[in-house]
Amino acid sequence: MSLKIVALIAGLVGLIGAAIGYYLRLIISLGQKGSLELEVRQMMLSAEEKAKKVVIEAETKSVEIMTEAKKDAKEKEEKFKVTEDRLVKKDSLLDQRQLDLDKEKENLKQKVVEIKDIKDRVDKMEAQKTAELLTIAKMSEEEAKNSLLTSVEKKYEEDILGRMKKLEDFGEEKLEHRAKEILATSIQRLAVSVAPDIMSTILSIPSDEMKGKIIGKEGKNIKAFERVTGVEVIVDDSPGIITISSFDPIRRQVARVALENLLLDGRIQPAKIEKIVEKTQLDINKIIKEKGEQAAYECGVVNLDPKVIAILGRLHFRTSYGQNVLQHSIEMSLLAGMIAEELGANVQLAKTAALVHDIGKALDHEVSGTHVEIGKRILQKFGVNDAIIKAMQSHHEEYPYESVEAIIVQVADTISGGRPGARSDSIENYIKRLQELEATANGFSGVEKSYALQAGREIRVFVTPDQVSDLDAKKLARDIADKIESDLKYPGEIKVTLIRENRIIEYAR
Repeated sequence: MSLKIVALIAGLVGLIGAAIGYYLRLIISLGQKGSLELEVRQMMLSAEEKAKKVVIEAETKSVEIMTEAKKDAKEKEEKFKVTEDRLVKKDSLLDQRQLDLDKEKENLKQKVVEIKDIKDRVDKMEAQKTAELLTIAKMSEEEAKNSLLTSVEKKYEEDILGRMKKLEDFGEEKLEHRAKEILATSIQRLAVSVAPDIMSTILSIPSDEMKGKIIGKEGKNIKAFERVTGVEVIVDDSPGIITISSFDPIRRQVARVALENLLLDGRIQPAKIEKIVEKTQLDINKIIKEKGEQAAYECGVVNLDPKVIAILGRLHFRTSYGQNVLQHSIEMSLLAGMIAEELGANVQLAKTAALVHDIGKALDHEVSGTHVEIGKRILQKFGVNDAIIKAMQSHHEEYPYESVEAIIVQVADTISGGRPGARSDSIENYIKRLQELEATANGFSGVEKSYALQAGREIRVFVTPDQVSDLDAKKLARDIADKIESDLKYPGEIKVTLIRENRIIEYAR
């Protein structure tokens, strides 16, 4: 019984506890709901306050913007008004100026009419006066003019003739004196040394033992050197010197420089000789370019094509009657510039034409025609001014003079070539014979190159082995000798040495 009561009591307690818990939970939930509503109301109040502040700030800013806009509009309006007033004043000034110009124009028209009336009255008076004179003299105007001239001529005929004769003589004397004065002044202003070129170069060697190295075993070194350079090397009993002989100054210079480099190196052998000679030829080409540039700079000649200047530099190694052609051209250019300046001609044109007048001589071994024709073709090819070509082409009177500068170039050529010691006819003729000798041999098919040696008493001909056999070589040598006998004039005899060499090169890798 007691257990049931206890159980019942426990059940009631449990129900009461549950009821109390439910009630407490309900009270707590109602409290939380009230706090949430309170928070929402506070947030709404805060939002309303912020919105009011934003509206108030926006209204304040809009008022400021409107005030600023009105201020800017007022300033612009004032500026427009000032500009408008200025334009109105300018229009009024222009209107007034136009009125003044119209008034001045009317005054000028009136003066023109008045001047025309005065001129008409003067013409009428002059015509009336002339008519009265003709009536009194009983002659026409033309008859009176002829009569007056005839009477004056008869009265002063002797005086007029004497005066004309005096003026003619005086003019000739004055012109001749002026021409001599110009030439003398130009020659005196240009002082150059005279140094005729020679046909051989003497090279000093450190000791006579070097002569044996230069000659080589059985002469193979000296033969190889003469073959690749085209010169003759004379090794005689003269102590400490070796002579290099050739009519071609470029070959002689290449040989001299190459031999000096070989002596410095000390290793003299055919392969080394060919290598150094090839390098020396490149160095000489560089010297040629530098000489051309120096000549143009010395004469003050500008705007020439670099290739023309390079060809001009080759004249440094060319002679004409023993006179260095490049030095002759420089001398001519300076003379032509002085004469042109005295005469009031084109100085730059005269100097340029004089400098390039003999440029054809740089290639006359390779191209057919006179050096004037070759020079014309060179200058035309590289776009040189036609006025320069016309001025240079007449220096040997092959073409008519087309300008005063052409005459100046011819005169400068005569002065430079005709002064004492400038030229030697025998050397020029001698070189010409050697050139003709080489040209004759080079004209045959299969000939690679040829060199005239021993003052023209020997010519060495190198042939291409692929084109000329051993049997053909003998016949070719005879044909060359026959051609020389029939075409050239020379004293004594000429030895023709034909060389056919097979060179085979292979590489082991």
